[in-house]
Amino acid sequence: MNRPNLLVIHTDQQSSWTLSCYDDSLISTPHADRLAAEGARFTQFFTNSAVCTPSRGCFVTGRYPHCHGAYRNNIPLGRDQITFAHILQQDGYDTGYAGKWHLDGTPRPGWTHPERSMGFADARYMFNRGHWKRIDDPPMPQMEPVVHHYREIGDEHTFTTDWLAQKTIDFVQQPRENPFCYMVSIPDPHTPFTVRPPYDSMYDPQQMPIPDSYYQEDLPDWALDARSGATGAPDEQTLRRHKAQYCGQVKLIDDCVGRILAALEEWDILDDTIVVFTTDHGEYMGEHGLMAKNLLYETAYRIPLLIRWPERIPPGTVVDHIASTVDFQPSILELMGVPACGREQGRDISAVLCGEDEEWIDEAFLHHASLERAGIFTPEFELAYVKGRDAILFDRKNDPDQLRNLFGDPNYADAVADLTRRIVDHNTALDSPATSWLREIG
Repeated sequence: MNRPNLLVIHTDQQSSWTLSCYDDSLISTPHADRLAAEGARFTQFFTNSAVCTPSRGCFVTGRYPHCHGAYRNNIPLGRDQITFAHILQQDGYDTGYAGKWHLDGTPRPGWTHPERSMGFADARYMFNRGHWKRIDDPPMPQMEPVVHHYREIGDEHTFTTDWLAQKTIDFVQQPRENPFCYMVSIPDPHTPFTVRPPYDSMYDPQQMPIPDSYYQEDLPDWALDARSGATGAPDEQTLRRHKAQYCGQVKLIDDCVGRILAALEEWDILDDTIVVFTTDHGEYMGEHGLMAKNLLYETAYRIPLLIRWPERIPPGTVVDHIASTVDFQPSILELMGVPACGREQGRDISAVLCGEDEEWIDEAFLHHASLERAGIFTPEFELAYVKGRDAILFDRKNDPDQLRNLFGDPNYADAVADLTRRIVDHNTALDSPATSWLREIG
């Protein structure tokens, strides 16, 4: 078997319901759907932390947030961390990255210093953070690209999603002797909810549904606090406008995925390339009266993961096992036949991905930037604790919208005891800072 290329298409704040291979009620995403139809779709893939920086750190290192160091935004990924790009570069791969990195530790938008590119050798277009809507190429090769913060919206050449798609195409179509590993990180559909024409008018705000939980009142104390603060949802009309623009952002992303796949086909390397599509976390978009992410409801944690590689992955594979972002690095390296570094804390699910029978424990653990939240997802339940605040227990099968908190119900005492023990054991094994207060609970 020839060594495959690896292309990771990573977005920001994109909920699973935005892809029609997960939910076909609102947006048609034929190019993401193609990846699912010709490869694998994970139905129960979770981020370990619903915050940009720690989630991304888990994804590129296979380690939990307090272990890779970037446990909240604006803290850098530890210099001693080993990413899948480091490993593939050492194995002879040409590596590169374009787009939002958010692992450099500075709160300011800006271009990432080459010394902080963490194994992605061609990092000319890696920026630490920022959700610009226009990027202009420089007039001379030695100059950095010019970015325009929010005030200007680009066209089909300069809008950030389009621009990054073209940089990806430029990289994958370079003549080369070695296989490549490239990651493109699109900063949409994160706020601001702004997209270029004609995507800004593709979806009618009046046709945007309002979540059933929008007016829910019986919320945990931490959710009530959030709803009255910066992450509270706006009025219905504003929410509908935001959602219409969000859908437009997603539609443009999918069209750019189509462009990238066409470029791989044009050079006859699509089937030689493992194509991955995922995101860092979801977006509440009015659920429980909330916006953004960073709380404990499942919509922020359960995210899309699509992987296409016909060499080993049967078309139309649906993986219903629970996996999480820390599992990506050990799994993708095993799939590619490249030894992992041995520091990964995630599990290898590549055998399941390839249709082989393998024992698998269905659980994903929730960590948070404050180090004062911890939880677990299983096929049946989500249990999560917040230090000194209300805990939650949701029946994932019978209450998918998470409207009824079962924590404290004596009928679920055994489930709470078992899940609490698993949370405590997990954090103890990792020597997590949350262990001290979790032991008082469990």
